[in-house]
Amino acid sequence: MALDNSGPTSRIYFSQRLRLHYVDWGNPGARPLVLLHGGRDHCRNWDWVAAALRRDWHVLAPDLRGHGDSQWSSDGNYTLAAFIYDLAQLIHQQELAPVTIVGHSLGGNIALRYTGIYPDNVRRLVAIEGVGASPEKTAERARVPLAERMHEWIEETRRLSGRLPRRYASIDDALKRMQDANQHLSPEQARHLTQHSVNQNEDGTYSWKFDNYTRASSAYGMPQTEIEQLWARINSPTLLVYGKESWAANPETDGRLRHFRHARVVSFDGAGHWVHHDQLASFLDLLADFL
Repeated sequence: MALDNSGPTSRIYFSQRLRLHYVDWGNPGARPLVLLHGGRDHCRNWDWVAAALRRDWHVLAPDLRGHGDSQWSSDGNYTLAAFIYDLAQLIHQQELAPVTIVGHSLGGNIALRYTGIYPDNVRRLVAIEGVGASPEKTAERARVPLAERMHEWIEETRRLSGRLPRRYASIDDALKRMQDANQHLSPEQARHLTQHSVNQNEDGTYSWKFDNYTRASSAYGMPQTEIEQLWARINSPTLLVYGKESWAANPETDGRLRHFRHARVVSFDGAGHWVHHDQLASFLDLLADFL
């Protein structure tokens, strides 16, 4: 699918003193639609989806804190609570409620929990592989004592503090890494995503935009029972999308779907974790019907 040559407008908003970036695809009189990217990704990964929907929707796509062109957290902490607050601030400041949200991976997690907190603020919700870890992995992690989890987090964060951003001699070198990460991407998709994923360093090399501290696993967070309570508060029609070739656990087969009142699961053949890239045309057809 060819992209419309007239791209989005870059805008800025502030949340917890951070200067956060989002793109606005215009059409402000239309119904609002927010697109939330996943971890170590960026807002321009939605360009194909946004281009297809911009005539009927007012599409906004933020860069999460520590990602894309948004500011990095000064203390290196990236909690789900902070990401949820940033989304709440964008919706509040731009007066978007009731809003429709489509989130991928981390973005799906953020969207589901925000909607559980503010069920009346969301009209419809799509989470692409955004329900989180499987019940088995969650239970396994819960069995690890807090002291051990904290020790692991401290050691991991200390290692990340000394990790220098990887430098690529050219865009093509970074492009190869992008293609290795997702074999389903077309050459055009991979190049577009890479160009918006990197900054050029002063010496002419290229590095990924995201903060390396976003790699750290949180030592603690919301208990699973409380997350499930948030899911149960969601009033809006909800679509949970999965790729059959993905590593992510499907909530329809592991029982988590029962915590949602108005959700259904749709799985795609020939798709991994990035369903909206791997099966773009089919995903857009599904989205058009659902929205």
